[in-house]
Amino acid sequence: MGKATVFEWIDENEAQLRALAQRIWETPELGLHEEQSAAALIDALEAAGFDVERGIGDMPTAFVATYGTGDPTIGILGEFDALPGLSQAVSAEREPIEEGAPGHGCGHNLFGTAGVGAAIGVARAIDEGEATGTIEFYGCPAEETLVGKVYMARAGAFDELDAALTWHPGTISTPKLGSSNALNSLTFTFEGEAAHAAAAPDSGRSALDAVELLNTGVEYMREHISDDARLHYVITDGGDAPNVVPAEATVWYYVRAPEREEVERNTAWLRDIADSAAAMTQTEVSERFLTGCYDYRPNGVVTDVIWRNMDAVGAIDYDDDDRAFAAELKATVPADRIESDLADVPEDVYDAAREEPLYAEPVEAFDRGDQTGGSTEVGDVSWITPTGQFTAATWAVGTPLHSWQAVAANGDFGQKAVAFAAKTLGGAAYDLLTDPELVDAATEEFEAEIGSGAYETPLPEEATPPFDMTKMGSD
Repeated sequence: MGKATVFEWIDENEAQLRALAQRIWETPELGLHEEQSAAALIDALEAAGFDVERGIGDMPTAFVATYGTGDPTIGILGEFDALPGLSQAVSAEREPIEEGAPGHGCGHNLFGTAGVGAAIGVARAIDEGEATGTIEFYGCPAEETLVGKVYMARAGAFDELDAALTWHPGTISTPKLGSSNALNSLTFTFEGEAAHAAAAPDSGRSALDAVELLNTGVEYMREHISDDARLHYVITDGGDAPNVVPAEATVWYYVRAPEREEVERNTAWLRDIADSAAAMTQTEVSERFLTGCYDYRPNGVVTDVIWRNMDAVGAIDYDDDDRAFAAELKATVPADRIESDLADVPEDVYDAAREEPLYAEPVEAFDRGDQTGGSTEVGDVSWITPTGQFTAATWAVGTPLHSWQAVAANGDFGQKAVAFAAKTLGGAAYDLLTDPELVDAATEEFEAEIGSGAYETPLPEEATPPFDMTKMGSD
């Protein structure tokens, strides 16, 4: 029966998969603290006979689940963290379930669940003797903070993979052939001397002055870096009261660029400015490196395998009720956001999607060569093994990432995309397990474009997972 075994298992267990997605949606947890979500996915995998290794990269919620033996080894990546402050009911108006609580504004309740469904479906094909090799599911925590896969990569979790597959919720179902920005995330904390700001300012040394001088220096630095590079900052601690010279102040930076080398170069310049700001203010500066990631390098062979399976699976089976709710959500999205969402799609897709609340048909990749402004630690995996990814239409057309509208969809009609994504992932994994020529071609492309051993962790040796940074910014 071949691939049909994979698809049949997913069809027969779609209700259970949707229940798992709903369970994770109802218990949203922030990055590195996804105890319930990780446990729910692990329980499903262990019940299906997978061997699970926990605590990868010194992160309790990171795990690898393995089924089968021998080569090739195909990995499916899954995520399950939520976002701070995005609690939302299934409603077409802003309606937090719990004010200030997390919510699944990026659809990771669907993301990890679909990957688990795909992995188990492939395991059943291995049981039937229709595929040989090893299927692995990677439970990747803290994607929103760009942490999980980076620390897993440093631990060597992806080193033995012959290919990796992943996906992400979105508004259009399509493979991804564009790249992303590499990134460093780090903080600078300045230590000065407190004093009365009016009565004895000469006795103080302002840590906030140092932060402001650093930020001013960066504004001048911007003129002399590439147009595609980005530096963002936020002052996370600037003092407590205007009449007290701040003895401590912290600023948090993202450094982005299309290639890792430029990120490292610009980070070194940023460090020089921080040291100079400390010298100018007679303060001391310390750095905390939180995380860093590589630019994404899509593997054309793996991505083509994904597309063939997406095309074979067909449209997501949304019904009239789904479309009606999606239309209500779409009506809350500004028109310019909808236009932006559809800006680069093919003309025929634009004409249809602009008028529809949901666009359920798969669309062939249209972003080849594009460079997105955002970042993803899937990039690190793509520098270690041939990697392909896609998006699936889980949200109303125009829905922004990290929005309450996305949370509402992820708790409702978006769950119908779990079967679509699972079949696409499972079908692609099956093809790679059963066709050695595909794996050889993917490896040949990878070696030509990146090469074995090219990946070096961006993390300094002393860096540890930032468990305290649950409200860090996102990708």
